[in-house]
Amino acid sequence: MSRALRILLAGILLLGSVMSLSAAENALLVRGTAITDPDVLKRLDQDDVLTISRLLWPERNANFPLTNDQLFAWLPQLRDIPPAIDAEFDRYIARQKAVSASETIGVGDGFDVQLFDRSSLKSADTRFVLAGLVNRMDRAYVSEESCGEIRLIYRLARFGPGPDGGSTATRLPMTLNLVMKARDARQTDGSGKPITCAELARRWLDNGDWQGLIGSRTAPYDAMIDRIETNIQISIAPKSALHDFRSDYLLKVFKYDGATRTFVESTLENQIDRDRILADDALRHDFKAWLLEPANLREFDRGTVQIPEQYLAKAAVAPTPAGLDGSALQPEFGLVEGERNSDPVFTDDDIVGALKQAAARGISMENIRSVAGFQRRLNDVTCSGCHQTRGIGGFHFPGVDWLTEGASTATIVPASPHFVGDQLRRRDILTAFATGKHPDFSRGFASRPQTRGSREFAGTEYQDGWGAHCSLQNAGSGTADKSFTSWTCAKGLTCQAAAASNRIGMCFIKTR
Repeated sequence: MSRALRILLAGILLLGSVMSLSAAENALLVRGTAITDPDVLKRLDQDDVLTISRLLWPERNANFPLTNDQLFAWLPQLRDIPPAIDAEFDRYIARQKAVSASETIGVGDGFDVQLFDRSSLKSADTRFVLAGLVNRMDRAYVSEESCGEIRLIYRLARFGPGPDGGSTATRLPMTLNLVMKARDARQTDGSGKPITCAELARRWLDNGDWQGLIGSRTAPYDAMIDRIETNIQISIAPKSALHDFRSDYLLKVFKYDGATRTFVESTLENQIDRDRILADDALRHDFKAWLLEPANLREFDRGTVQIPEQYLAKAAVAPTPAGLDGSALQPEFGLVEGERNSDPVFTDDDIVGALKQAAARGISMENIRSVAGFQRRLNDVTCSGCHQTRGIGGFHFPGVDWLTEGASTATIVPASPHFVGDQLRRRDILTAFATGKHPDFSRGFASRPQTRGSREFAGTEYQDGWGAHCSLQNAGSGTADKSFTSWTCAKGLTCQAAAASNRIGMCFIKTR
């Protein structure tokens, strides 16, 4: 990657510009790991090839994308999703009113807290448009049989008449991810043999046609569908005398039940149900014992842990902006000892003791080497914590906006710094699959990519360039925390405080 491209990447993504990288530069970053070309996505959407309705109802004769009123009325698979979201809205509104009785909350102008308009979910003027396809074969550790996942990401959009007699389209702050298994056991290659993970990885790395990656237009997809994930900007609260600007994002998951052919409300992966655990002594004890068990602690350190469902929540609200330091996220779902937790699940002694026990068994830690590292992983292993870290608002993949005039040459940045920083790790895993090797599924913290991308990302905000997250203690503010000693800045830059944190800062130009 050229130095000029590195500088361009850092500037665009740091400043939150509405400019986009060129098609060539985008292709370089996501080659083999995602499809983000606006022209391809527009064709697959408008020709009703990879719309939600086509994938859930492939046998239908009509060739047009369904609007939301049609989608939820005609597809019984989706019937449980709107009421589940309504229930979360009701709970959220009740909590907001309890926290601040002096603020009004509602839809439209005149409210202190602006709610997302739920009517747009089932409106004839809205529909979900295809915003990207993302390869997640790096998640094959969850299910080796399925070779990981493929995510089709849709953005909610409103369509209406334009001022010149034409039409307009406006993207709304909601994404819906249709998560499919990367491999259908019934799929075969040209010789009639089942498709292997290696063959599938090679197809992605070769930038093959989408049909080789997903399947034919009329294929029965039931065996491949796994779940739907939704992310809604549930509210916006402008800065006031009571608080700074705040925006909350509601996260939900609906697993596909093949027997009933419906999406059923489910727990979020690794989304710890903080309130329930703190309120139940037996559950608290069991959760602590389970996570600190050396084998589970190792997977927790590697970022591949699968926390059992009995400890998980069915919804999460991720507030933004959030601080750089993991402790700044603590009020939302932190369970570690600290000034905000008078009765934590995990004390410092618990964590230090567990790390020593793992070391005695010959288990080496790649990321968690301190209490602060444990706390940070406990945040970013969750759905909400990950979305709070280096996201674009509460999203990691808003997707390209091909609805905009001239979308081929001027789109928004399709993904967050966290998403971009993880691409080299994901491609490394694809390459391992393609060459018959066992992939290394481990990942670093959400704030910094693993060193496997050190050469390509050197000098960028993803690693050690301007705007990169870094260890303030490396800059001389104290003894460096062992979990973050590698978080340094490139030559000519220094780690400086950028938020209310005494641990994590950002790399900026040195000042005298």
